[in-house]
Amino acid sequence: MKSSPFILDRRLYELLQDGGYAQFTTCDLRDAYAAQLQGTRFKLADVRRYVYDQIRRMLRVGWVVPDKDLRKRDQVYHLQTCPKHLRLKLVDGIFESSIKVDAEPQVTAPVGDVGVSSPMQPDMKKHLQALLNETRLDFLAAMGEAERYKLLLAEMPQLREKVEPDYLEARDRSSRLLGHLRAVENTLNALDASR
Repeated sequence: MKSSPFILDRRLYELLQDGGYAQFTTCDLRDAYAAQLQGTRFKLADVRRYVYDQIRRMLRVGWVVPDKDLRKRDQVYHLQTCPKHLRLKLVDGIFESSIKVDAEPQVTAPVGDVGVSSPMQPDMKKHLQALLNETRLDFLAAMGEAERYKLLLAEMPQLREKVEPDYLEARDRSSRLLGHLRAVENTLNALDASR
């Protein structure tokens, strides 16, 4: 099987590997992840949404599986070994860049120096490129999910009441991700133009 890239938050990966999370709920992982966010202002709802999105991505590739006992709330998940077909790429600061962080801008040169540049432009470009790749993958997955739901609804209209909310959620998510994709692309273009 051809290996495919899988971008994952380094902090989340380390939590899962070292934190004893062979079995967890979204709330367990959210609370542990939030505890790692020292010096960052955030809303717990943003952390929950972010962690849930990462769990869903890991579910799609088979890295995480739901417990046999399916629940509407507090679903238990089981961590599996990383699938061999994934080419794992760990990235720092994904959560922070996905929310509006309340932080002071960093200065890379001492005050008074001429030509104070924005913080680490090459690293910024690398980070944006990684974010673009991750967002593109998420967008394609959400779009594929919405398309499949639409086909299933056409084939099995009797399931409309049960499946339509999932279809609408996947469609909304793909629309939001398209907006994120455009924003990151435009930012990358602006960064290239400023050089």
